[in-house]
Amino acid sequence: MIYRKALKEDVKSVSELFNDYRVFYKKESDLERAENFLIKRIENKDSEIFIAENENNKLVGFVQLYPLFSSTRMEKLWLLNDLFVSPKYRNKGVSINLIENAKQLVKDTGACGMFLETSKSNLIGNKLYPKTGFNLNNNSNYYEWNNC
Repeated sequence: MIYRKALKEDVKSVSELFNDYRVFYKKESDLERAENFLIKRIENKDSEIFIAENENNKLVGFVQLYPLFSSTRMEKLWLLNDLFVSPKYRNKGVSINLIENAKQLVKDTGACGMFLETSKSNLIGNKLYPKTGFNLNNNSNYYEWNNC
């Protein structure tokens, strides 16, 4: 398995995985919009995307991170927003290696850390994240306001 940063020419393949990821989270399938969204993220340098590519050059997983800043820490942070691995490649260490790429990004950019959110019903993720060094923060409340 090869792990690397996604390039603009990878967008078509990554968008298929991204669309599957969105469907996993009960969103309607929209491959064209997924592709356009990812093209904009890469062109605008809004996010960093790392991919897992199998021996047949097929993309089987990705992780997408967004840069943020902490005012109290006065440091850069990363939000691990999206992580998805094709069902056929799960339980093979792909997610762990994608997270390791994310950790390296944090180190390479001098950021103070990264955080993520996942639903309580995501049993796989809730087992995976502590295994990869993430700690559940029980000291904070998560609030949301939506306009879409």
